[in-house]
Amino acid sequence: MKKVLIAGCLLLLSLSMVMAGGGSDQTIKIGLNIPLTGDSPKVGEGAKYASEIVQKELEAAGGLDVKGKKYKVQFVIVDNELKADSAVQAALRLVVQDQVLAVMGPCGSGRAIPAGQVNNENRTPMVSPWATNPAVTLNRPYVFRACILDPVQAPAAVNFAGSQFPQAKKTAILYNLDDDYSKTLAELFRDSWTKSNGSGSVVAFESFGQKDQDFSVQLTRIINAGADLLYLPDYYNHVALIIPQAKDLGWGNKPILGSDSWGSADLVSLSNGAVKGYYFTTHYAAAGAVGATKAFIDKYKAAYGYTPDDVAALSYDSIHIILQAIQTAGITGNLQTDRDGIKNAIATMKNFDGITGKMTFDANGDPEKPAVVVRVNDAGEFEYVTSM
Repeated sequence: MKKVLIAGCLLLLSLSMVMAGGGSDQTIKIGLNIPLTGDSPKVGEGAKYASEIVQKELEAAGGLDVKGKKYKVQFVIVDNELKADSAVQAALRLVVQDQVLAVMGPCGSGRAIPAGQVNNENRTPMVSPWATNPAVTLNRPYVFRACILDPVQAPAAVNFAGSQFPQAKKTAILYNLDDDYSKTLAELFRDSWTKSNGSGSVVAFESFGQKDQDFSVQLTRIINAGADLLYLPDYYNHVALIIPQAKDLGWGNKPILGSDSWGSADLVSLSNGAVKGYYFTTHYAAAGAVGATKAFIDKYKAAYGYTPDDVAALSYDSIHIILQAIQTAGITGNLQTDRDGIKNAIATMKNFDGITGKMTFDANGDPEKPAVVVRVNDAGEFEYVTSM
C-alpha cells in the first residue's frame, strides 16, 4: 500500500513540477509535519509556536531575503496525531498537494522514520527537530536532523550516571515497546551500561504498551530485582505516571535518569512535582541561557506564558536551517530544482549558529553536537548540569 501511495505521489509531483514553492506570488511554502493532537500534544504545540515566532521575525524584516529579493514565507501545518501512518499521510500531502519546498518535522523517531522515507523518495528536504534514532537519516540524502542521536545520548547517560552516582552498579530499564525511539534507546543504554559495569548489571529490562497507565507489575519486579538506578527513555506523559507509582511502591530516594523525551513544559505539572531532583539527557537548557537562546526564550515566554522546551528550541533551529539553505541555494521557480538546491545547501552547511548549538552536518545528515544533561530543580526548571 505504501509503495502505491509513493508511486502516486511521484506521478502527481511530475505533473506539478511546473509549479514551485517560491512561485510567481513570491511566497515560499515550508511544511510542518507535527502532532497537534494524540497522546503528546505538547510536542507539536512547541513546534507550532516556534514557527509563529519565526513568522513574526520574518514579517518584521519584510520577508526572507533571497539573493536581494524579498519573499513571504508560509508555514503549512499538518497534524500527524503522533501516529506513524498519519505522519506518512501528512508527508504525502505536504509534498504533493501543498508542494512545499521543504518540511520541518516530524518530532519523534516513530513518525520521522516512515515520513523520512516519503520525503527522501520524493526528493523533498526534511529536517526533523527531535528524532534521535539513526534510521531517520540513514541512507536518505534528503533527510536531516537538528538533534543529537540515541547512540550519543545513551552512553552519555551511562557516563553521567557513573560520575554522579558512583554507588549505582545495578540498573533497571522501563521502556515503551510500541515506540521505536524508546525501545532503541533502552537497548543502547542496556548495552552501554553492561559494557561499563559488567555482565548481569542490568537486573531488569521491562516494557509497557502505549496506552498503559498502570506500571505496578513492572515496577514491582524492578524494585525486587535490587536495582540501584532506574532509566526511563520514555515520553513525558508516561514518565509523569511512572515516577509517582515507583515512589508509592517503595523506590525511595534512589536515582532515576531519563532521556530527551522528558523535556516537555508539562512534565512537572503532570507529575505533580514528582520529577523534581531527577536528571535527563537533552539538547539545551533554558535556565541560565544567554544571547540568542535567551532572546528566543524571552519571546516565547512573552507570547505563550511558559518556558519553551527542547522541541520548541530545536524546531526554531530546524526552520532557520531550511531558511538559510534557501538563501544559499536561491529560488529558480522550478520546484524540484529548488528542492535539490536546498538539500545540497544543508548537506554542505558549516557551523550553523543555532540556539541549541553550532551544527555542521556529517555524511548522514546528522549534526555533530554533545548531549546536555539537565536537572529538574526545585523550581521545576530544567537546569544545566554538564555536556557529555
